[in-house]
Parts: sequence; structure tokens; C-alpha cells
Amino acid sequence: MAKDHGPSVKDDERYEALRREGASKEKAARIANAGDSASERGGQAENYEDRTKDELEQRAAEIGIEGRSDMSKDELIDALRNH
Repeated sequence: MAKDHGPSVKDDERYEALRREGASKEKAARIANAGDSASERGGQAENYEDRTKDELEQRAAEIGIEGRSDMSKDELIDALRNH
């Protein structure tokens, strides 16, 4: 039986599985709350590899990634994907 993580997490079992796999609390909650139709909505974004380093830094700033100005393009892509 999954632990109850309160009203902020809709799917406790999915949340716990994601945490065991190493996802952050924020990311696990976001995915657990998205439901099964989340993958149907996605897929329209441009590839990070096709963006410039400046564009990646701007996106990282929008979502609050720390240390972005010292990161390489590959590090920015990794940080954005794993936020």
C-alpha cells in the first residue's frame, strides 16, 4: 500500500515509484499529478539541441535553474531535461 502524500499528490503509488527511480520530489509530484493523458499532450516542443546556448539560458532562467550562466550547452540541456 502506498503512503498517503496528502492532497497535493494524486497518484501516491506512481509518486513513490518515481522517487525510488531518483526523481526529485517536485518532478515526481508533477508526473504523478499529470495523469495518463500527459503523453498525449506533449511532443510539440523544439529539440533542445536545435536551440542556441542563449535560448537555453533564457529557458533555464524562466524555470529557475541555478548556476545556468556557468553551464555549457550540454549541461544546460541536461539541467532542463531533469528539472
